[in-house]
Amino acid sequence: MMNVPFEGKDPRLGLIGTGGRGTNLLENFLAADAKVNALCDIVADKAQKAQAMVEKAGQKAPTLYTQGDHAFEQMVARDDLDVVVIATPWQWHVPMAVAAMKQGKHAITEVPAATTIEDCWKMVDTSEATRRHCIMIENCCYGENETLILNMARAGLFGDLLHGEAAYLHDLRDELFSNEGEGLWRRWFHTQLNANLYPTHGLGPVANYMGINRGDRFDYLVSMSTPAKGLAAYREEHVARDDPKWKERYICGDLNTSLIKTTNGLTVNLQHDVSNPHPYSRLNSIAGTKGIFKDYPPRIYFDGQMGEQDYGGIEQYKEKYEHPLWKRQGEIARKLGGHGGMDFIMVYRLLECARKGLPPDLDVYDAATWSAPGPLSEMSVAQGSAPVKFPDFTRGKWKERKGSPIASV
Repeated sequence: MMNVPFEGKDPRLGLIGTGGRGTNLLENFLAADAKVNALCDIVADKAQKAQAMVEKAGQKAPTLYTQGDHAFEQMVARDDLDVVVIATPWQWHVPMAVAAMKQGKHAITEVPAATTIEDCWKMVDTSEATRRHCIMIENCCYGENETLILNMARAGLFGDLLHGEAAYLHDLRDELFSNEGEGLWRRWFHTQLNANLYPTHGLGPVANYMGINRGDRFDYLVSMSTPAKGLAAYREEHVARDDPKWKERYICGDLNTSLIKTTNGLTVNLQHDVSNPHPYSRLNSIAGTKGIFKDYPPRIYFDGQMGEQDYGGIEQYKEKYEHPLWKRQGEIARKLGGHGGMDFIMVYRLLECARKGLPPDLDVYDAATWSAPGPLSEMSVAQGSAPVKFPDFTRGKWKERKGSPIASV
């Protein structure tokens, strides 16, 4: 499914999951004039509120599917949908994407796309068998800083690339212990897996800088976790003793650190911590033979620049290297918000590819590769940080193309 174009028409959408993330995506799709024909959620009230959003945008009321966990199977069987967008708990991503593809629809799934290697292969195999795309909508790949640095990396400003840093460091304790939204399901993973539970936000942009699946690929990783302390400590201070949450045992180490080696010899430091107080950071760093960029806050250093060994700002590079998507759509993106505007840029570009009959920027091989550090880190941690090989989801085809297409938009 590499370089396979969309059909070149305005896609008709169905959305599964109309909670907080689902309605945020819906708002951005509507702002980009997407046609929405169907909505699905196990909570009828949420689906009805999303339906009202579509009607407010001037469209006919989409059909609702709210009759239980498998109502999505009826929705994806409709003949007036081209794309199914999935914004549900992680364990449902692959079953829903596979069902959509088998019914002839392109699947667009939230992150991570899969939580097991078996499911990563299931996405790839189904996509190839049905000739339908399965795209993980990794919004961080479309951030203003991320697209700027991607352009600079592709232009060779950092020289030969050597090392990247990626992470999801986000204090989610309040959200994890909430009695609504993600608090109803996300904490469960901390009782089941000792791993990097959420690798793609940090990893996607760094993989794009490095050309992963496009001239290079992830070869193996080693992973280790700290003790699991943060969630239990938060529960001690904030949760009543008669709450069922006290029956839970948290086993996921608070900070998971994985080191990834690529076939071409590059390295990536990948981290995850949502259980402790920490300013939000995805690290988002890339280093090469001529310089280095570090984010949070954004700063850059090139060989020979003024200021001796002090970092400089990135503003001076925006006039020449700002991404065309941000030049064209940055104003409306910032107005809508959505993680600094990256959500709209992502949605706009996805619809642009569909409407113009272009291949998507991100494909099923990216979805599988960027999700794989979740289960691979669990394997490595369980084996005393032993090296664990990445599957080659491209079956060798990574050698046949060069560079992220986002850089050539």
